[in-house]
Amino acid sequence: MNNLINDNLYKTRNDLIKEIALLSDDQFNSKLDINSWTIAQVCHHLVLVEESSIKAIAWGLKEIESTQNERKKVDLILLDRTKKIKAPKIVEPDVKPFEVQQIIDLLNESRKKLMTFLSTIEDKSVLAEKSVKHPALGELPLDQWIEQIYLHEQRHIEQIKEIKLLLDARQ
Repeated sequence: MNNLINDNLYKTRNDLIKEIALLSDDQFNSKLDINSWTIAQVCHHLVLVEESSIKAIAWGLKEIESTQNERKKVDLILLDRTKKIKAPKIVEPDVKPFEVQQIIDLLNESRKKLMTFLSTIEDKSVLAEKSVKHPALGELPLDQWIEQIYLHEQRHIEQIKEIKLLLDARQ
């Protein structure tokens, strides 16, 4: 895996932790309205996406068929927040409240699992050769599955910033 992806995973996760670390548990679990997620739920969703991505990449690596597909402009799709993307059931967050530290621990665990898993892949070039269908992005090369983790996180960091502003405005 190249250093740019590693750096982006690291930087984006640090940015996320900075956004949530100083929130009270009340702020963390406050809903703007009945149909929106709390900041805690957004973060739980990110944990679930990271864990699901590991499973998808592992599954794709086991496939014998090499289904090289064209590369997508994942950044343009994921960073465009004017287009709503419905979360598949498997990555919908829990409705129960979370503590900030509890979510930080879950985020750290999922990232450790990802990095450990990626370190076990001997021939990283295979990541660009095999693909798996992504629920929102369609058929996606495995290396772009890794890329979508931090891009998806960047998308939700912007959402968290908006939620924080709106929560502040209500007080």
